[in-house]
Amino acid sequence: MTDLIVMLTSGKGTWAEVSRLIKQENWGHVYLICTDFGKEKFTCDKPSSFIVINSFSSPNDIKNTIVSQLKGKLSLDVGVNMTSGTGNEHMALLSALLEVGVGIRLVVPGEISVREV
Repeated sequence: MTDLIVMLTSGKGTWAEVSRLIKQENWGHVYLICTDFGKEKFTCDKPSSFIVINSFSSPNDIKNTIVSQLKGKLSLDVGVNMTSGTGNEHMALLSALLEVGVGIRLVVPGEISVREV
């Protein structure tokens, strides 16, 4: 079953899109990359884990945090959404996924079901 990894930090309206995406698919597990604020405020009804980052850290530090939380936990098929977040966070996430060695599909919520980009 496909796991989902989402960046859940900043961007107006992006949390609603992430919520729609999570609900549109039967994900194996949902990994939410967020700040302490996101962990406190965002709720998810599916099996999920929060990976808490410091948005003000360097991309390399953010990457290392993500790798330490994901290594050995992901299925081979991973959906990724980066609608939310900053360029530094996105670079860190992509670098972490390359280091972990999984295949990714960029996904967004569609009208009825998840769409690949």
